[in-house]
Amino acid sequence: MEVGNRKVVFKGFITGAPKETDMEVKEGDRIVLQIPEDTKGAVLVKNLYLSCDPYMRGRMRESYDSYIPPFQPGSVIEGYGVCKVIDSTDPNFSKGDFVSGITGWEEYSVIRNTDKLRKIDITDIPLSYYLGLLGMPGFTAYAGFYEVCSPKKGDFVFVSAASGAVGQIVGQLAKLHGCYVVGSAGSKQKVELLKNKLSFDEAFNYKEEPDLAATLERYFPQGIDIYFDNVGGTMLDAALVNMRVHGRVAVCGMVSQHSFSDPQGIHNLYTIVKNRVNIKGFLQSDYLHLYPKFLECVQAYYKEGKIVYIEDVSEGLESAPGALVGLFSGRNVGKQVVCVAKE
Repeated sequence: MEVGNRKVVFKGFITGAPKETDMEVKEGDRIVLQIPEDTKGAVLVKNLYLSCDPYMRGRMRESYDSYIPPFQPGSVIEGYGVCKVIDSTDPNFSKGDFVSGITGWEEYSVIRNTDKLRKIDITDIPLSYYLGLLGMPGFTAYAGFYEVCSPKKGDFVFVSAASGAVGQIVGQLAKLHGCYVVGSAGSKQKVELLKNKLSFDEAFNYKEEPDLAATLERYFPQGIDIYFDNVGGTMLDAALVNMRVHGRVAVCGMVSQHSFSDPQGIHNLYTIVKNRVNIKGFLQSDYLHLYPKFLECVQAYYKEGKIVYIEDVSEGLESAPGALVGLFSGRNVGKQVVCVAKE
């Protein structure tokens, strides 16, 4: 049987903030819902959910010195997705399996590099959560907090972009670990979510704070033990002057700098020496050996009601460009997901 296959195509390399017009939803060639028998080790999937993630902005510029190559103009955008297997010539996957991994931003994809696909065996949790709570953002939060931050009970923890896909999990893990947790976000609605639904001790709207260093001093009069940094820029600068002796900074992302061709400098680096602060950048892929432990731990927390998760779901493939662009203006509330199709 042949079907149509709409797709989101990347139009060309960009500077500055991404725009919806940098992408185009197009009708692709009709495809046959069967893999040719001579194509071994591949799966044909129906894409159900697509993940919008800040790192995708980096793939829109012509830079080959990153940890992941850029999108190619005229090609289908790709990212993390949850899919249903329609046909398979890979013995590890069968028709009807649900999988998560890198896929195309289109209705159907043929995935030839199946080594990094994960079969979803537990389906009593929403499938879309395998792009967030149980996916790359959740594992980033888990590895970053436990492995990079080396937390201790009673630590004072600050999380920026705290209502986002990673930040909301970091904050809840920190609370479960016995820490005092403050988060920053970009709207009153997000601040209320952090305090009332995500169990943060305190939260503030950074857009309403003219002096971020003074704000952090107000919330952390004894200083910050752990800063989980998702934004960089002025927030990182403000956190550095408020770090305690032997404080730890886990640099997960710098979303505030994605649109700058000349990123902001950091002025308070002198505090690293006097307070013996450890700053470490990391990728979740550095810790993949911990993934089974993470999955077991976070699934249990979720089922026991100890962790909640907030998603922002856009409906239809045509909504994908706007959903991705919205990340960089803070339009999303929680993990941004695009629902392409139901099961």
